[in-house]
Amino acid sequence: MSKVILVTGPARSGKSEWAEALANQSNKKVVYIATALLSPEDKQWQQRIIQHKNRRPQTWITLEVPFELSATLSDAKPSTVLLVDSLGTWVANYIEKDDISWLEIVEEFLETVQLVAAEMIFVAEETGWGVVPAYPVGQTFRDRLGSLTRKLGTISQTAYLVTGGHVLNLSVLGSRLPS
Repeated sequence: MSKVILVTGPARSGKSEWAEALANQSNKKVVYIATALLSPEDKQWQQRIIQHKNRRPQTWITLEVPFELSATLSDAKPSTVLLVDSLGTWVANYIEKDDISWLEIVEEFLETVQLVAAEMIFVAEETGWGVVPAYPVGQTFRDRLGSLTRKLGTISQTAYLVTGGHVLNLSVLGSRLPS
């Protein structure tokens, strides 16, 4: 398994399940990093979180990290594999930040990822494959997540696209964009 793996795809495509399978294959202690903010009034969201929890082995350690992702990654032990699910919810948690603050957060995150000794698997949602969001906040989310995923993809050793019930290894089938 590569040091940094990116698993991306559309909603309900199986991204998390593929990332979980990769983590299991590592034969290392798995630390699952959940970026979601718990929202007790959102019953549908709670059901999705429960579904994810029920699917994971009980031996995995789960950390709820809606904001301080860089600090959490930097504390990782080399003997672990970190599964971060997902970058989309992490981006959404910071949606109110101004562009300069957001860019500083992203820069710190990308620098941290390159320094961490543990293996890392990141799940990221693909946005922008369809309708352009009608509202500025939706456009900001799409642009920030798209940019973050692209930047993380350039430092990932392996990138997968999960869609249509299939997993595509983009690192084998594709080519990196020129810098």
